Amino acid sequence: MESVFVHERALCETVKVGAGTRIWAFAHVLPGAVIGADCNICDGVFIENDVRVGDRVTVKCGVQLWDGLTLEDDVFIGPNATFTNDRFPRSKAYPDAFLRTVVRRGASIGANATILPGIEIGAGAMVGAGAVATRSVPPNAIVVGNPARIVGYVDARHDGLSPVRIGGKQGEAVSDTGVRGVQIYTMPNFRDVRGDLSVGEFGRNIPFQPKRYFVVFGVPSRETRGEHAHKACHQFLICVAGACNVLVDDGEVRREFVLDSPKTGIHIPPMIWGTQYKYSQDAVLLVFASELYDPDDYIREYDLFRAMISLSGNR
Repeated sequence: MESVFVHERALCETVKVGAGTRIWAFAHVLPGAVIGADCNICDGVFIENDVRVGDRVTVKCGVQLWDGLTLEDDVFIGPNATFTNDRFPRSKAYPDAFLRTVVRRGASIGANATILPGIEIGAGAMVGAGAVATRSVPPNAIVVGNPARIVGYVDARHDGLSPVRIGGKQGEAVSDTGVRGVQIYTMPNFRDVRGDLSVGEFGRNIPFQPKRYFVVFGVPSRETRGEHAHKACHQFLICVAGACNVLVDDGEVRREFVLDSPKTGIHIPPMIWGTQYKYSQDAVLLVFASELYDPDDYIREYDLFRAMISLSGNR
């Protein structure tokens, strides 16, 4: 504890505090808490016993960290952010165990945000000021509002779909996205007085032979779908009605596109993290898949995806 700074008007009852951590005036840390190295615990913070705080964490003024909370490394907690640990609190009535809430590494919680119990804030995510997070937040997502909804992703470049012609027949175009293996296709389109017709041929306009398809529609409240990668399966997405946003991430580069025309498709190869969100009310998303459904083909944890990318040498 020699290298730990505790203000003379703070009360730190735990000895489990990492080197370089600073605990400022009127903070109170109970004896069971564990706090990592190089943390900054600001004025008026209260930390209960069953709390784990990683390294390089900042907790701003007026925050209470209740039993059941884990903050991983490099987390930022804004002033007066509120954590809860009991869905049905009653005075003098205590659950057998408080719900575990986890804020993963590098995530940020904005000022006055409220985090409901038993959820996870994903690595690198950002919860906006005043937001009320009622459900788990995916890695790198930006959420705002009450209840909190995804409005974007951290470090994602936002682009309209404007494919650059690099070859192919008249009326066709393919463009690279900067994300490994992900390409945007402008499909052949024919228009006359009877209306428009867009067509694609498997193995020609669409770069694989599909074994199944599925259709996503009636998505309520602009919810998020996807949030996974595939080990072997290719996918080709066309929004045949309405619009939705597509995020693609190869572990290094993350870009976001708007699918809003049946004339445009996006090819997502294996080992690319894909997310679809911001569905319009009338959105109909058609997805062709190169493989039959296999639950073992899915990678649903972003940290595991990044680890597998690193091991494969694709980073």
